[in-house]
Amino acid sequence: MAIFKGAGVAIVTPFNEKYEVDYDKLGELIEYQIANKTDSIIICGTTGEASTLTHEEHLECIKYAVDKVNKRVPVIAGTGSNCTETAIYLSQEAEKHGADGLLVVTPYYNKATQKGLIAHFTAIAKSVSLPIIMYNVPGRTGCNMLPKTVATLVKDVDNIVGIKEASSNIAQVAEIMSLTQGNIDMYSGCDEMIVPVLSLGGIGVISVLSNIAPKETHDMVIKYLEGDVAASRDLQLKYIPLINALFCEVNPIPVKAALKLMGMDPGPLRMPLTEMEPANLERLKAELEKI
Repeated sequence: MAIFKGAGVAIVTPFNEKYEVDYDKLGELIEYQIANKTDSIIICGTTGEASTLTHEEHLECIKYAVDKVNKRVPVIAGTGSNCTETAIYLSQEAEKHGADGLLVVTPYYNKATQKGLIAHFTAIAKSVSLPIIMYNVPGRTGCNMLPKTVATLVKDVDNIVGIKEASSNIAQVAEIMSLTQGNIDMYSGCDEMIVPVLSLGGIGVISVLSNIAPKETHDMVIKYLEGDVAASRDLQLKYIPLINALFCEVNPIPVKAALKLMGMDPGPLRMPLTEMEPANLERLKAELEKI
């Protein structure tokens, strides 16, 4: 059984003026998401600036999200690392804190061979009992998990159940679905490709767009799954210009700016991320005004 179907939000991590995690604001953002039909909260992912959180902050954010959500929707904790032992530690602690599932990215910087990826994910999965969604985002990690590797892991490791595919390669999505015979929970990792991924048997998206349009992103997926392909497609096409604006600079720079423009200021970004360029901010503002 899938951890979730629909649109899960890769939620931002808000900071105060001292660059400390703002838990009150995080609570507000979680409540906004749940009130607007988000199907899952993904905490401490790329959009949550997990790479700049200390281990203590990382785990406290997971614990806070689990407690705040209180089983209303699944909470999936980002626990990946380029160090296998660190990923195991974060995964085990997330399980203790009550997360419903884990999102584990491929190793970055040191990367890995396909053999290394199998060893990495297998070791993490065997250290916990939670279901695991692998996260393939070669544009950030420099490491592409090949379809054959995905199929091997899903077949051989019981609690590896899904993948967030953010390669932007629809042919790769198709090959994964073919090699696994559809026996995988496929989530789009690219907001501009939600409907194409659904058309190949995907069951949802782990989304940046959901931070600012949670109901619409939920509807885009659910309408497709319920058979209203035209309505789903129309939503996908409607939001393409805004999605493009949300990725005109490194994520999560634009989405944090968008939340601020919407009156839900999540505070600053931690360096090395910096505030949005004025021209890009105007572009984002113009697209927000259209929806």
